[in-house]
Amino acid sequence: MPAPIPGLKAWATKPDIPGRKAWAIRPNIPGLKASATKPNRNGCGMPSATQLPLTAKDLAADQEVRWCPGCGDFSVLAVLKQVLASLGLPRERFVFVSGVGCSSRLPYYLNTYGFQTLHGRAPAVATGLKLVRPELSVWVVTGDGDGLSIGGNHLIHALRRNIDLKILLFNNEVMGLTKGQHSATARLGTRTRSTPQGSVEAPLRPLTVAVAAEATFVARTIDVDVNHLTETLRRAAAHRGSAFVEIYQNCKVFNDGVFEYATDRGVKADNLVYLEHGRPLVFGQDRNRGIRLNGLRPEAVALANGNGASHAGLLVHDEAAPDTTLAHLLSRMVYPELPECVGVLRCVQRPTFGDLIDGQIADAVASDGPGELDELFAGEDAWVVQ
Repeated sequence: MPAPIPGLKAWATKPDIPGRKAWAIRPNIPGLKASATKPNRNGCGMPSATQLPLTAKDLAADQEVRWCPGCGDFSVLAVLKQVLASLGLPRERFVFVSGVGCSSRLPYYLNTYGFQTLHGRAPAVATGLKLVRPELSVWVVTGDGDGLSIGGNHLIHALRRNIDLKILLFNNEVMGLTKGQHSATARLGTRTRSTPQGSVEAPLRPLTVAVAAEATFVARTIDVDVNHLTETLRRAAAHRGSAFVEIYQNCKVFNDGVFEYATDRGVKADNLVYLEHGRPLVFGQDRNRGIRLNGLRPEAVALANGNGASHAGLLVHDEAAPDTTLAHLLSRMVYPELPECVGVLRCVQRPTFGDLIDGQIADAVASDGPGELDELFAGEDAWVVQ
């Protein structure tokens, strides 16, 4: 638990508000009793310390998982529990924050702390939580509608600020919870209940948005590729800073098969490039095709043979490149014109927003002293409205 900010007195709930009970997060606030452990949504009180190591079963709530049969969210939930159990943290250190949508049910199904917030506002709530409780592992669960339609502004600012959040965007290119309208990521021509003649809107590319916002970790994975999904989530969890993961997730009811080109074992090798840091971009059933630059545009070329000599001139992946140019090019590779990239597009380090804010507070205290909250309220900037 972080120490209180020097010079700021603890706030207390005013006792003269009828019907409002005093409560506290920190037990050292004068005049307030420390809040007791409250039962979580599955009826069990969250213990002050969890027995480690955790198992996936420890992280499962006893709530009925209410997604449609065959939904890709089931796979993500199962893998996520395995990944969280492997991180060596007690479950009370995890917090999942969601907005509104099918994917936003996920906090209910994990035996961790969590919030389901307003539509599109999960990044804003998660930002505040991470800044006041930096020791927590804070995850945002959102979808293409929640995160890139009504919530696009909040998502962009959380990424550009480099808040230490893990943001999982479930992309099924449709509004599932509201019964099948097209979303901001729907492809041109997509027929839905709101676009019966086909969508005429240019789709947003989640990875392009994240790269443009200069997120320090950007990756894509697929719901049914369990091994790749597992490794991608582990890397996101280990990253310090804004980690953005787009997950291709099949909506069985309203957009079934939209990612079949990337999941069908018979064709996916020809339609996907699995990114490996420091390795050339090679793909195909027989690893006989590659990606090179033609000016500023990537293009697919046939390789003469399978040995290393044929890789000369191919684009080599560099996830640690400080400039976003390469990651941007990779994010714009779209099927069927080009194979799509899966894996980590970008992974760089720079100070987090919390680190920079803490540094400013320390500098202010060092130069001006700790200060008093009462003096701030009654200082020269106070005024009277008459």
